[in-house]
Amino acid sequence: MGMKRGVLVVLGLVMVANLAMVANGDDNNDKIVSKTVKGKKVCTHGWECTYYSSYCCNQTISEIFESYQFEDLFSKRNSPVAKAVGFWDYKSFITASVMFQPLGFGTTGGKLMQMKEIAAFLGHVGAKTSCGYGVATGGPLAWGLCYNRELSPMQSYCDNYYKLTYPCTPGAEYYGRGALPIYWNYNYGATGEALKVNLLDHPEYIEQNATLAFQAAIWRWMTRIKKSQPSAHEAFVGTWKPTKNDTLAKRYPGFGATMNLLYGDSVCGKGDVDEMNVIISHYQYYLDLIGIGREQAGPHEVLTCAEQGLFNPPTPAVPAQSSS
Repeated sequence: MGMKRGVLVVLGLVMVANLAMVANGDDNNDKIVSKTVKGKKVCTHGWECTYYSSYCCNQTISEIFESYQFEDLFSKRNSPVAKAVGFWDYKSFITASVMFQPLGFGTTGGKLMQMKEIAAFLGHVGAKTSCGYGVATGGPLAWGLCYNRELSPMQSYCDNYYKLTYPCTPGAEYYGRGALPIYWNYNYGATGEALKVNLLDHPEYIEQNATLAFQAAIWRWMTRIKKSQPSAHEAFVGTWKPTKNDTLAKRYPGFGATMNLLYGDSVCGKGDVDEMNVIISHYQYYLDLIGIGREQAGPHEVLTCAEQGLFNPPTPAVPAQSSS
């Protein structure tokens, strides 16, 4: 039953993608329908924003970020040496975004903030899926979306601590897959629940369908890990208001906070380490390519997380008790 449901969902996504392709040529795609609800203007906006939302009164992603810009950002993804040739494309990204545009993804604020968020999200994606290196053709920042999966996993990423909520399926391997790679059974389980796809039994769906892979990544960007903390989206667009403790920990709205939320101590609070700088470099490069300019990335304390206290510090190991 789980297999059938998952396959049907994936097929449904493909059908939505086909509809999106048709809609791209539809003159009604940019039609805005508005009404007032409790004194607030809400809109629908073509096929990208199909239910009423204040965010849908803004331009949609495809209106401000076109296919040629996607090609510029990921110009080497289909090179013969890339590891996911033919997998990633612009239509998959736009189709995946339809679920989240009415919630503010790429539709918050004016055009400048919208473009900056697209560049920020894709900057993370590019950095995490790159096979670029220092002397790579086109430079190391041109190789985003080179991968769609971890090529040589050293383990199956099954954590039996979650056996009651997200039990590992025999034979399934929960290695890194996707645009913001998903690892571990509990992350596949939670993502699958949110997207209504059985990823716990079939984690391979992420590397088989680019729309689903982008959806999973956007869901992670838009979702709070803890209720008391912002999502990466909220931290970036500035709808999150830092507390006194956040300010003391040097956590401010901006790109640096998104790294803190997404990667924690693997990137942040360690000074200007390469792992952090690679992600920042992708974001700045993408801002340049889409015509916004890296000067819009903000000052150092907003752009980086080098000196930030962690939102989620690692739990100290409990020393073993010696028996007498």
